[in-house]
Amino acid sequence: MERRKLFSYLLLNIFVSATVTGGMLFWYDRNYRASLPAVAQSAPASGETASASALDPQTDVPVKISSVVGAGSLSSEIVVVKFEGEGQLDLAAWQLKDENGNIFTFPKLTLYPNGAVQIHTISGADTVIDLYWGLGEAVWNSGENARLYDPQGNLRAVYRVP
Repeated sequence: MERRKLFSYLLLNIFVSATVTGGMLFWYDRNYRASLPAVAQSAPASGETASASALDPQTDVPVKISSVVGAGSLSSEIVVVKFEGEGQLDLAAWQLKDENGNIFTFPKLTLYPNGAVQIHTISGADTVIDLYWGLGEAVWNSGENARLYDPQGNLRAVYRVP
């Protein structure tokens, strides 16, 4: 009888531990995952040059929307845009759009290889890694598509909000 109780206790312990761990990972992913790795690299030091690549609408630009975190919650909504190419990418006049007609137009900002920028739905002071949309309500809904357009109106990236 003692072994049976011990076995039941161990199974209950495994179930509770797995549930708590899964819940914490889900919460972390929805609220903080995108804010940790998103880094825009700084401009080259004086004396160094970065190759400025002109955008050709006929070729793929290695830019993507890597995540939308906190969809539906104004205080935690973040969209992460990442550049995975060589040289640099000038995001001035690029647009981030949702399916309800909300449009965020990027200010003058340059991304370098593996650089990223976070777009927060709330108001705040822009930095090189954080831009603020300044809206009073949440924009993103689960299941909708976030779209990124270049200044010429070419669709460059699509991300389905989880």
